Amino acid sequence: MLTELLSFRGRYKILHMTWFAFFLSFFVWFNLAPLATQVKADFGLEVSQIRTLAICNVALTVPARIIIGMLLDRFGPRITYSLLLIYAAIPCITFASAQNFTQLVISRLALSIVGAGFVIGIRMVAEWFPPKEIGLAEGIYGGWGNFGSAGAALTLPTIGAWLAFGALNPQTGEALLNWRLCIAGSGVVAALYGILYFFNVQDHPPGKVYQKPKSARGLEVTSVGDFWFLMLMNLPLSGILGVLAWRLKKVGLYGDNTLYLVWAGLAALYLFQAYNCLVVNKDLLSGRKKYPPKDRYSFSQVAILELTYVVNFGSELAVVSMLPAFYEGTFALNKALAGMIAASYAFMNLASRPGGGFISDRLGSRKNTMAILTAGMGIGYLMMGGVNDGWWLPLAILLTMACSFFVQAGEGSTFAIVPLVKRRVTGQIAGNVGAYGNVGAVAYLTIFSLLPEWLSGGGEQTAAVIAQSNTVFFQMMGVAALIVAFMCWFLLKEPKGSFAEHHEGEEDESGLNQGSEIPVGMNPNDII
Repeated sequence: MLTELLSFRGRYKILHMTWFAFFLSFFVWFNLAPLATQVKADFGLEVSQIRTLAICNVALTVPARIIIGMLLDRFGPRITYSLLLIYAAIPCITFASAQNFTQLVISRLALSIVGAGFVIGIRMVAEWFPPKEIGLAEGIYGGWGNFGSAGAALTLPTIGAWLAFGALNPQTGEALLNWRLCIAGSGVVAALYGILYFFNVQDHPPGKVYQKPKSARGLEVTSVGDFWFLMLMNLPLSGILGVLAWRLKKVGLYGDNTLYLVWAGLAALYLFQAYNCLVVNKDLLSGRKKYPPKDRYSFSQVAILELTYVVNFGSELAVVSMLPAFYEGTFALNKALAGMIAASYAFMNLASRPGGGFISDRLGSRKNTMAILTAGMGIGYLMMGGVNDGWWLPLAILLTMACSFFVQAGEGSTFAIVPLVKRRVTGQIAGNVGAYGNVGAVAYLTIFSLLPEWLSGGGEQTAAVIAQSNTVFFQMMGVAALIVAFMCWFLLKEPKGSFAEHHEGEEDESGLNQGSEIPVGMNPNDII
């Protein structure tokens, strides 16, 4: 596969076009961060308001990943990805033309839906690559596409300065950025690529059948116990949105009454989701339907994968948010140098995530790969909790990059398993697992923001308190990762057909033998 990767034919064309679609969705999703300073200056915003926009940027990604997963299983990745990329232009243009803070908030909330694009490519890549190569293929998709956030940070300030035609701020003398054209333009580019994507990809190779669930309203499970487990695991998806609503209230976006209305709406959302799952699984719950052993899957495996994504992708989003300030405060660096060092954490995505998938393909056990990488991540975070101003800076940087490798390789190994759990509901499973990554990010960042206040007892937040909060933060993530590693080692099961030539159900669905066009059960000698 590695030698064929440079080609742009067949399944490799699909892989390259799909990871670039993911790249553009993340480029658009994170197009505010590098331009936030200019937006803040133009609108005269306070720091709390800019942080509110950052929260809005991820607010609807959790439910969007669930909904996108349902649409994906129903309509296929080609239509779903194309429409999402075309949709991206609408909130980008709306944000770029905003005239007040409320308009910024609304358009950013709408843009957070684009962050759900990741789950679409998971199914597309799984349709085109066999289980034995799924780890590396999904890793390349996730790792190279995820670099879109870094791409935005690297290019948008330069493009913004160029579009401002060299204009300078009369008060500071710094270059002005034309952030409006940058953000609107990124949305337009995404939309144009969505059209290109629609006319240049197919949902599956010729001769294969795109397996769909009977209903995409809710996740189909195969036992009564799994249904109630699903209901339990859906609670954090709505609960974390309640935490986000509380955060928005704390920065003064609205009052108590509005908060209570939002919480009531989230409770209704959970009940609506539960009702849809009930409708999909009603025959199972009533006893009218029983799944044969070969058609069953264990939802507990999905739950463990959700938790792995909490501790790897959730922690990555949290660490990326705090790492520049961590280096700046710990080693007394200037902002530019601290930002460059912190960027090494994100740059590792280019190799680490494909590396995790490649290791999963080659080690011979996807569950053991998951456990080892998650344990390495936990140990890395515990070691980072010990970093202080007495450390040699290059050693701290090497430790950060090593920890980053385990985090992102763990992400790659997670989605080397996701497409193998149950193929016909891969979109919904990927949506649930992906949504839990955002659940982890919000949970970690909320705790991180509250730690200084807790550790200071509500008093002065000195440099020593900040340093202690950083230590506790890394230790918390390390312990959480080790607990999940233990669950992977002892509770996660090896997916059926992890290294097979064909996905589960392909023979039965297509009526063909593996690797041939001879109908199942027919003697090749009968064909003249």
